Amino acid sequence: MRRIVVIDDCRLTLAIARDILEQGGYEVFTAESGIDANNIIYGAARPDLILLDVEMPMLRGDRKVQLLKKSERSRDIPVVLISNRPAAELAAIARACGADGYLVKPLRKDSLLEHLSRFVP
Repeated sequence: MRRIVVIDDCRLTLAIARDILEQGGYEVFTAESGIDANNIIYGAARPDLILLDVEMPMLRGDRKVQLLKKSERSRDIPVVLISNRPAAELAAIARACGADGYLVKPLRKDSLLEHLSRFVP
């Protein structure tokens, strides 16, 4: 089963993402910050993809992507940014930080599963 880590400081977004992804057949792990997610990302069960909010306290999502892509242990894990920002702005942030993709919130079942299937079939 494919593993996905969802990182967002909004518990509602985490719950929605978990429901959609579990219905799609994924094993889902959640964290409310990029720092809290480290034990999941660097643990024994390496994730197949990280879904990451841009706007978070302490460590912004785009900065977390940069750190993930610099680490030998996580650089190959696809990272998809999520945000309420306009698509063009979010696309520019994703390109600038090295994310593999992006999705505009609110998360919708069809678009989320279709987008992630490009990275984790």
